Amino acid sequence: MSTIQEQMRTRARELLTSGEVKMVVGWEKGALWYMSPPAFITDPAEVDRLVWDEFCHNNLAKYLLDYKFSDDRLAIFVKGCDARGIIRLLQDKQIEREKVYLIGINCPGLKDERQGAVLGEDKRAELPLAARCQGCRHPAPVVYDELLQDEGTAAKGEVAATAEDRFTATAEVEAMSPDERYAFWTNHYDRCLRCYACRNVCPACNCRECIFDRSQSGWCGKQMNRSENMFFAITRAMHVAGRCIECGECERVCPEGIPIMTLNNKIIKEINTLFGDYEAGLDPEAMPPLGKYKLDDPEEFL
Repeated sequence: MSTIQEQMRTRARELLTSGEVKMVVGWEKGALWYMSPPAFITDPAEVDRLVWDEFCHNNLAKYLLDYKFSDDRLAIFVKGCDARGIIRLLQDKQIEREKVYLIGINCPGLKDERQGAVLGEDKRAELPLAARCQGCRHPAPVVYDELLQDEGTAAKGEVAATAEDRFTATAEVEAMSPDERYAFWTNHYDRCLRCYACRNVCPACNCRECIFDRSQSGWCGKQMNRSENMFFAITRAMHVAGRCIECGECERVCPEGIPIMTLNNKIIKEINTLFGDYEAGLDPEAMPPLGKYKLDDPEEFL
């Protein structure tokens, strides 16, 4: 991946030096070998901090919300999921397209960083594909201003997994009895810390004021118990219904390892059944299925 990394640094240096952008958002090497967190670079002399490796997980689109009121133009590197996050923000009127310069990267699939922590650096080549990448249907960016190419990366950014893996975990839960499903979810949400990491990292969670930050609203209390945790989980899942870009960031950052995407994918699957196939973050002009109403909409839920 070094060729891509060299191109990233070269383009970042050119864009910053020319003044075409005020900041470049990418990834840099973290304190541990299996971590490549976001990097925010404004000085051309610091572009060598940028890296591209199998641990560049963070969906960078979310960070644009911190600069949505700025008049400065930013450059941002985008994988397939980052690009879908950009489209999500454009559809939600959170950013202006002319204020972001998108540099696309075909993603070959990223490695499981948690397994990296367990197995050690000497097993780096043996690390499995990250769960979020196993059912990825769009590893190549769907929108960009320029695309970096690497002879060692598949032209379209294909990953080893197939699209059929998308709903595998959901199907396993669907096969359970009602009691088994209840036990499955309560076991997970009894551990929920309500740290809101899943909400904070999600590009689709971009409300000006979140319901869960309004302690006086009466909708959700601050108690750490099963009912409040499950209310939070279901409410957030429904808020991103039809808008989830399937980047898997929510599940990746969860400190308790809760299978959040299993719930999100269940809702995606039901929406596709009711309203036809739809994938969020692919077309900025497409209206999410739950964002419009038609008199002939199915009403099986009534």
